[in-house]
Amino acid sequence: MPVVTPEKLAALQQHADDIRNICILAHVDHGKTSLTDALLATNGIISPKLAGKIRYLDSRPDEQIRGITMESSAISLYFSMLRRPAPDAAPVPKEYLINLIDSPGHIDFSSEVSTASRLCDGAVVLVDAVEGVCSQTVTVLRQTWTEKLKPLLVINKIDRLVTELKMTPGEAYIHLSKLLEQVNAVLGSFFQGERMEEDLNWRERMDERVAAAAAKEAKLGDVDSEAGDLQFEERDDEELYFAPEKNNVIFSSAIDGWAFTVRQFAGLYEKKLGIKRSIMEKVLWGDFYLDPKTKKVLGRKHLKGRNLKPMFVQLVLEQVWAAYQATIGGDHGKGDPALLEKITKSLNITIPPHIARSRDPRLLLTTVFSSWLPLSTALLVSVVESLPSPKAAQAERLPEILEDSPGSEYISPSVKDAMVNFKTSKSDPVVAYVSKMVSTPESELPENKRRTGQLSAEEARELARKKRAELARAQAAESNGMDDLTTALDTTTIDDFVLESEEKKIDPEHLIGFARMYSGTLSVGDSLYVIPPKFSPANPHGAPEPQKATVTALYMLMGRNLESLNSVPAGVVFGIGGLDGHILKSGTLCSQLEGAVNLAGVNMAGNPIVRVALEPVNPADLDKMIEGLKLLVRSDPCAEYEQLESGEYVLLTAGELHLERCLTDLKERFARCDIQAGAPIVPYRETIVRADEMRPPANKELGRGAVVGVTNSRQVSIKIRVRPLPANVTEFLLKNTTAIKRLYSERKAAEKTGQEDDADGNHEIEADEDVPGGKGLSIDDLKKELQANLESGKGREGWKGVIDKISAFGPRRTGPNLLIDATKDGYFPKVFTPGKQDNVTSPKADEALHAAHLCDKVIYAFQLAMNQGPLCNEPVQGVAVIVEDLTVAPEDEETSARDRLGRLTGEVIKTVQQCIRQGFLDWSPRLMLAMYSCEIQASTEVLGRVYEVLTRRRGRVLSEQMKEGTPFFTIQSMIPVAESFGFADEMRKRTSGAAQPQLIFAGFEVLVDEDPFWQPFTEDDLEDLGELADRENVAKRYMDGVRRRKGLLVEGRGERVAAEKQKTLKR
Repeated sequence: MPVVTPEKLAALQQHADDIRNICILAHVDHGKTSLTDALLATNGIISPKLAGKIRYLDSRPDEQIRGITMESSAISLYFSMLRRPAPDAAPVPKEYLINLIDSPGHIDFSSEVSTASRLCDGAVVLVDAVEGVCSQTVTVLRQTWTEKLKPLLVINKIDRLVTELKMTPGEAYIHLSKLLEQVNAVLGSFFQGERMEEDLNWRERMDERVAAAAAKEAKLGDVDSEAGDLQFEERDDEELYFAPEKNNVIFSSAIDGWAFTVRQFAGLYEKKLGIKRSIMEKVLWGDFYLDPKTKKVLGRKHLKGRNLKPMFVQLVLEQVWAAYQATIGGDHGKGDPALLEKITKSLNITIPPHIARSRDPRLLLTTVFSSWLPLSTALLVSVVESLPSPKAAQAERLPEILEDSPGSEYISPSVKDAMVNFKTSKSDPVVAYVSKMVSTPESELPENKRRTGQLSAEEARELARKKRAELARAQAAESNGMDDLTTALDTTTIDDFVLESEEKKIDPEHLIGFARMYSGTLSVGDSLYVIPPKFSPANPHGAPEPQKATVTALYMLMGRNLESLNSVPAGVVFGIGGLDGHILKSGTLCSQLEGAVNLAGVNMAGNPIVRVALEPVNPADLDKMIEGLKLLVRSDPCAEYEQLESGEYVLLTAGELHLERCLTDLKERFARCDIQAGAPIVPYRETIVRADEMRPPANKELGRGAVVGVTNSRQVSIKIRVRPLPANVTEFLLKNTTAIKRLYSERKAAEKTGQEDDADGNHEIEADEDVPGGKGLSIDDLKKELQANLESGKGREGWKGVIDKISAFGPRRTGPNLLIDATKDGYFPKVFTPGKQDNVTSPKADEALHAAHLCDKVIYAFQLAMNQGPLCNEPVQGVAVIVEDLTVAPEDEETSARDRLGRLTGEVIKTVQQCIRQGFLDWSPRLMLAMYSCEIQASTEVLGRVYEVLTRRRGRVLSEQMKEGTPFFTIQSMIPVAESFGFADEMRKRTSGAAQPQLIFAGFEVLVDEDPFWQPFTEDDLEDLGELADRENVAKRYMDGVRRRKGLLVEGRGERVAAEKQKTLKR
């Protein structure tokens, strides 16, 4: 097909009803980029022979080497098909513009998937026919569900059922129907969850209404309406599922370049069987059979014991299998010429002689299929017919998206109306969403590329001059004689070197926004407000106030190339220049500030977990590296960087592969200098448990975990008890961080009275902004559920009535640890009953100093102690600190209380921290490791090696399931993040590439149930292990590793301080 000019595509952008914005989503290696190649071949961008091999949209060298996509890239395609304007009219050609975004499938780049899906109206979800539903398949289906995208299912790699698994058509049909059931079960679970939530809210509303109504008739009326609602909902979920008869399922093989829908085959058999196409579509999939004598369609119950094949097997799959048999089946995979001739005659296909003589049977196969069932036709026709245009999609999707956006009730009605009703005129408000920034070298921008066609005289002269200079240099390099060298030195001038260095000019990077227009029309030179992700229309002028940016360029995204545009109407996916410095990662562009909408507030990106300290090899390049890091963070949706107190620059990434890609980009494109990466820094957590064998408590009279501390000046004494929190309470607190944060901010707003650490507190709460937790619980619900968790389960007696004594959560005021006030007079302010202690933190002029004045110091010390635990200065979780007594000794001298308070602040903080530390170590301390949940698909031959690698890396297998009808096992396991570096590479090497792990962060867990300070003290242990305990303590090894990195003291055997103190073996 001829190449479509950018001008033609730009003209098509004006017709919104003929545009489709789609993204291609799937698990890694399920064939997204190969499928896209077949679509690009129809536009003449690549040769049809290379489709599926060239992977055109994988434009980075590392994507081509590894064979996986790492960045989502967009391309605009032209498609023309015959459509009937009316049912009885003659078909006329109609042109469509398809904006397609190819997204990565690897878990490390899931943030790229969320940025791509927000820009689109429909999604093409691919599933591998052999591997079936994998972890990322579920993730992308959830993404389409939350973004309200209409999905289209493509079951890809069906050729593997023929060539690899050697299935018969009947077996393949059973396998495919089971696969379809699995995908629909995933969608059903999403619907069920949402339905249950709606039902609960609805019942609560009904209960309120029933309680309010006194009359019995009203109650009966409400009960009737309940049944009606339920009935309506049940009818509604029919639309969700994939079913071939609805034409939202495509069967394909991207590598062989074919695909079909049930509708295509219904059209082929319509005349042959004399059955109407509309009826044929409904019966071609499912338990329907064709009676060979009467040519009638029968259901299962009318079979009467006859052994007939389902119609899908008989009429569809057997034909596809026959084509494989004819081309690459038979003896030695050379095909069956007689069968091939029969097939080509019946399908009216002519095979060119040079292909018929070719020795490559695959070439024959692709030729037959591309003439009979071309992939692009089946897919693009389904996209045009099944997926909505931008106008239809916005009317359906946007009301809910706008409702979920921050400050939705303050959005201007004109903006809302323009977006939902798809207004495109110049006078309407402009709204565009920039999902990510893409970095492009300056030389690749369309304005700097050489135009095709005639050169001007000046350009031709310049080109000739460069060519002559290159030729002269090449000749000089070839001649290596001494005379040549002297003549070369004579003729060389300094100016030549200046020219040469100028030619090696650095190609600077430009950031281009990857965006989607929702309303209005945008032209080059327009000024727009850039709305940041934390903006709320309720307070439009709040800091940081949105800035104005001028659009310097608009681009059509064409894979690795960009084409310039002058204006962009609503409903188009495009590139935008001029936002550099205004947008960090994502944002919204709006033509007005009052009542603007913030679409970037609802982002689904995963949090980065792998941290690496960076330093330039040459210290002089530090500035270059910092600039490079800033550019990298802007152009990557998931990467972040921070500077530690020690001065180290730390890069945060989503996983090992993501880290590798970020480092490559940093060295080659953004910083352009050599950069050294340290060992990955893995987060840990510290906690305490009640173990069976613990050392006796330090203070037997007070009990375990109790400590009495006295400050250095003997003026303040404090009694603290440290206890482990029940596991269910810790889990509850970790899940509801958002609600705890809201509790603090509401309390601050209510008090409006400045506390000494107010500014610090504000900063601390902001610091953990990205904690997932949805809309969160209300404060009353938080209190009720926390109380229920505290007072249920094992050892609940000790936690009765504690809920009203909670003074703080920690660390960062939102963490999973509690500070409980058990003093007689209840000096401390309480979290759930605020307002009782009004500003007692600072004593009045003539007031004596008493315990209440020191409460905020104790709370601050608690926050510090929870943020840096005693084992290796990592955050603590699952600990309750109970303050039992706080007394201040009376002072004889005439010093004012304010002076004393200033002196005592540091002492109190230090003493409380030390007490908490001692109380913590009185229990059995544990180190919690960050864990990945790991999913591996492997065949039976390599199963042993998979287990071997997992065991070596301290992995724990959770389950192992065999996929029916395939030789594959799916293994679910947990592996510590600390042990995961190089895990994927080792797994691939050991299994010769047959097993590919997918790692997803799954929280923290006590993996090694071992006390890092454990030493044998019972008689049995001393007898078995001796005094030195020669068994390796894994927890201590992890702890010492972190302590060494942080420069803390490392104790224990093997840590020699000086060489002369070393013992020799002879003595």
